[in-house]
Parts: sequence; structure tokens; C-alpha cells
Amino acid sequence: MDSVVVGKRDLKAAGILVSIIYSSSECCVPIYRLYRHRGQLGLPDDLKLAAFIRRYPNIFVESSFLDSGGSPVPCFGLSREALKIHREEVDVLWENRFEFRDRLCRLLMLTRDWMLPLQTIDQLKWDLGLPYDYQHSFVMNHPERFSFVRLPDDRVGLKLLFWDDRLAISELEKNASRQQQEEDIKNRTFAFPISFTRGFGLKRKCMEWLKEWQKLPYTSPYTDASHLDIRTDISEKRVVGVFHELLHLTLHKQTERKNVSNLRKPLALPQKFTKAFERHPAIFYISMKNDTQTVVLREAYNGGELVQKHPLVKIREEFASLLKKGLLDRSRGVYKKRIDANLVGEV
Repeated sequence: MDSVVVGKRDLKAAGILVSIIYSSSECCVPIYRLYRHRGQLGLPDDLKLAAFIRRYPNIFVESSFLDSGGSPVPCFGLSREALKIHREEVDVLWENRFEFRDRLCRLLMLTRDWMLPLQTIDQLKWDLGLPYDYQHSFVMNHPERFSFVRLPDDRVGLKLLFWDDRLAISELEKNASRQQQEEDIKNRTFAFPISFTRGFGLKRKCMEWLKEWQKLPYTSPYTDASHLDIRTDISEKRVVGVFHELLHLTLHKQTERKNVSNLRKPLALPQKFTKAFERHPAIFYISMKNDTQTVVLREAYNGGELVQKHPLVKIREEFASLLKKGLLDRSRGVYKKRIDANLVGEV
């Protein structure tokens, strides 16, 4: 399943840069202004930002201007192709704005206090499909749902203002009638869909344990689980259920492991909670590609394809194809240095 992770790092970084340039009041953004956002791109430390941008000349159009000392400063705008795809993305975000609102609501409803630091949401915003500038372009359009709050550690957080029972139904519960046995539905002993990598096999004893574990009561990730003994298998099933739901909230049904590392307290999880990923390889797949660990929800994929694709995923796939084409054409020497007249803002 590594194939479903490959390319996501560059796709995310390029997409964020496109959003920054698109939202700028100028048609061309100096490299030093783009560099301020480097920490959000997830690029390797040894990769220069300008070098990354220049990989994709069919996305980013380069020009330059002279600074006060007479030295050229690289400046980047967007190509026609990139602008077209990004406008399609903006349209999809608008058409599905209430769905994304509910997606953010569900994320906050998973937490103990209906609240998360903005820093934590920032780490997940691309996975959730939220706009790059969601704090201003999205959250502030729903004052009846969200409020910015000052946290005890002086950080800024986002708080959900009211509970919506309509949203407090997990994906496993929604699919119960199709995936579960009638008796399991009655007893709420829902089983998680499982699959193994070809050639992977569990010992008989482990398979027997998994079979019995699947029959344990299912605790909804949207309910208070403080009464559960964290040493029990029932509690572990609740932890798995929380991450099962969290991954379902993401567009690609995957996220980097580090993105959830600081969710222990907000989600009321036990110590070493991410060990659930290794303990349940039939539910989660851990990819080591892109120099990081990415957790993938197995059931969401059939081979290397998402079973259900959100319209925004289709836009991202179109953008990913453009990235691949640009990288390939650049290696063939197709692109030559462009001049300012090629900038979208001047067309």
C-alpha cells in the first residue's frame, strides 16, 4: 500500500504554495515571503524551497526583481494550468462548504472539551480538506458553530459551540446495516473491516484473539469513555475506534503519524496510544515512505485506489498528474527560462 502514500508530500507542499500565491494581492510572490511558510510544507530540511519550486515549472512561473543592493530576488507566480485547477478546487470547497464544516465539527466532537489548539488543526487541515486559510475564509463564516479561545498555555484554540447529535454517528455505525450481523448490531459488538497484506499471516493464537476482540462491545468515539479501564481490550477497541473515525474524516483516509501524536489528552487516550497501529495491522497500514510514518486505513482502499473519492480528491489527482508531467518534462529539458510576460496576472 506504499503506492497510496508516494507523492503526497510534494502534492501537499505544492498545493499549499499555490494557495499562498493565489491568495496574494500580487501576481508574483518573492521567495523570502514564501519561505515564511516553509514549516507548514513538510519538506526535507536539506531541500531548498526555491529548488523544490523549480522542479515544477509548469506550475510555478519564475521571474525576478532587483533588491536595494542590486541583487536579483526570485519571484514566483502561477501558470495558466495551475490557476485553472486551483479555481476548480475553490469551487469544490464552496460547493461542499457545509460538509467541510461538519467534518471540522466532528473532529472537535471527538475531543473531550470540544476544543483543539489551532496548531493541531493546522497539522490536519490538508488531510481534512480545509482551505489553507481556513481560520479566516472558513471558520469565521460559521460563528454559530465555532469560536476562537485562549488556552491555558496561552495558545489560541478553536472551540465547538454546540453538540450536534446528527453528527455524532461514527462511520462504523453508519455502515452497520451493510457490514455487521444483525445480532452484532443489537449488542453493539461491531467488528472492524479487516484485510492483510498479501503474504502476511498471523499465528493461529493471534487470529483467535483477534476474532474474540472483534466481538467485544464497541464504544462510539463520540461518547464519554472515562469509565473504561485502560488496561482492558474493550478500552483498546475504543482507541482503535477513535482512529478509525479520525482517518475516515480525512479525504485520503491517511495521515502522518506525527499529526496525531499530540492528540492524547484532547481525545482522552492512554499512554502509548499509537501502538494500536502496530497491534492492528489488518485495520491500519503504516507506510515508511517520504521519510516519515503515514497511517493508512486499509478498508478505504482497493489496491492502490480509494474506494470512495471525494470531489476534492479528484481535483488533487488532476493536480498530481500536472506535477508529474512538469517533473518529467523538466528532466527532458522541455522548459526554458520564462519571462515576466508569461505570468498569469499579466495575461
